[in-house]
Amino acid sequence: MSAPRAPGRRARSGLDLLRRGLALTPELRQGLAGTLALGGLSTLGKVAVPVAIQQGIDSGLRAPGGPDLARVLLIAAVTGALLVATTLCAYLMNVRLYIASETALSGLRVRTFRHIHDLSMLHQQAQQRGALVARVTTDIDQISQFLQFGGVVLVVSAGQLALTTVIMAVYSWQLTLVVYAAFIPALLAVRRLQRLLAARYAQVRVRVGAMLGAVAESVVGAAVIRAYAAQARTARRLDETIDATRTGQVRAQRTSVMASQVGEVTAAVATAAALVVGVLLGVGGGLRIGELTAFLFLVTLFIQPVQVVTEVLNDAQNAAAGWRRVHDVLDTEPDVADPGAHGQPLPPGPIDVRFRGVEFAYPGGPPVLSTVDLTIAAESRVAVVGETGSGKTSLAKLMTRLMDPTRGQVLLSNVELPRVSFASLRGRVMMVPQDGFLFDASVADNIRYGRPELTDDELAKALAELGLADWADGLPGGLGTRVGERGEALSVGERQLVALARAYVANPDLLVLDEATSAVDPVTDLRLQRTFEAVTRGRTTVAIAHRLHTARVADEVIVVDRGRVVQRGPHATLIAEPDSVYGRLYASWLARSS
Repeated sequence: MSAPRAPGRRARSGLDLLRRGLALTPELRQGLAGTLALGGLSTLGKVAVPVAIQQGIDSGLRAPGGPDLARVLLIAAVTGALLVATTLCAYLMNVRLYIASETALSGLRVRTFRHIHDLSMLHQQAQQRGALVARVTTDIDQISQFLQFGGVVLVVSAGQLALTTVIMAVYSWQLTLVVYAAFIPALLAVRRLQRLLAARYAQVRVRVGAMLGAVAESVVGAAVIRAYAAQARTARRLDETIDATRTGQVRAQRTSVMASQVGEVTAAVATAAALVVGVLLGVGGGLRIGELTAFLFLVTLFIQPVQVVTEVLNDAQNAAAGWRRVHDVLDTEPDVADPGAHGQPLPPGPIDVRFRGVEFAYPGGPPVLSTVDLTIAAESRVAVVGETGSGKTSLAKLMTRLMDPTRGQVLLSNVELPRVSFASLRGRVMMVPQDGFLFDASVADNIRYGRPELTDDELAKALAELGLADWADGLPGGLGTRVGERGEALSVGERQLVALARAYVANPDLLVLDEATSAVDPVTDLRLQRTFEAVTRGRTTVAIAHRLHTARVADEVIVVDRGRVVQRGPHATLIAEPDSVYGRLYASWLARSS
């Protein structure tokens, strides 16, 4: 297995980013031509006013035979009707764009979320949880904000700029060149500021992710923070991440303001230049007064989209930074991937486990497992024991394919794990992790998580088989008792009972218990001992535990030390060697329990 590939960091041009964004959001492209057409039509109303002014002055008020009021009224009526029609076009364009953007970004959220779930535990552990959550929340929110505001503005502005340029050139190509010449320095300055804004908003998105991670940790770890009187240190860390986000935002905003001021100055220069040159042309007889007046109105319409673009640049760069971070996640290929259509189901019946020359190391770390050759018979109950850090949990993650080995093969029922479809693997193999994560729902809902169609009677029967019926009845609300966020309304032992019951009703053929009973109280431990036979009957069970009872009742004990399997056999046989690794572990258990 190779280490998870780091997200791509190569710089993407604006065009490349747009092309990739449209490829990832096909919903945004649907009806895009019609939306752009409506945007172009909506700009007709704005340019109609200067044209109406020019016609009203030159053909109406300054008509050869004197003012022609009928013509002026006709021009006003036609212009009014055109404004109503273009306003309707603008409304339809906005509605279409809002619907398309929300639909597209909803799809992008789903794809990003599912891709994050497809990434291996190694990759997820290497990332701050808050940073990954930010990809699906705030980063896409920035894209949404831009598409629904900046996107509308850019569509309208582009149409307005193009149409205004054409009409300006019809009135006076000389003045049109003057206006464009005034904006050349601004375009060069804005292009430079755009690159600077892109870099600064990329930093902002990173800092927002770090801030969300720090806030999430401080909320989830509130009990530990209080227990170790670490409130002051936690507050300082939060202050630092929040201040870093504020500093990054301020720097980006300053750059954005600079871009806006460049537009303001350029607008003033362009208007003044057009007025001076226009008067000179008018004096020479090359421009009528109505045309000059209309041209000055058109210059204002020309300036508006340029100024708006510099303002929208702020949201555009923020959105671009969000796009890049979303792309980085989607470009990260899962190192533990579903074989998809080429995958095969596990053979029916009990499952056996086989390790062939398995080696494993975390990226950049020393070997955790070294040349493990191991066979676990179907329907056997096996306890895996060893000191902390010996490699027990790594064995569990490899046989459930939460990770892949660096070298060697792991086989279930003689099928290599990478060839097994996830649908078959997750339906037939179940792992109960040490923390026994619970969702903020009722006890019954959490138990049904592994089998949603379970009826109330079937649930009651399963709890009776596990010997947990009296415990469930003793809860404040029975099975309807809400467990709270992460199960915090229950004790640690009760959370593990729910997690075990959830795995039991899912009825897996291979059940892996990763120290799932290591934190229960004596009463709960006794209850689990009585029901262990029911939990493990008819299935292969691998229990990674520090509890002496688990090793005693197992069919076989596998002893792991420094990444190698050093002993295996029944408990009674292994304790006959008091100087062995298992003998020392057994002596330590007895000392702790006495």
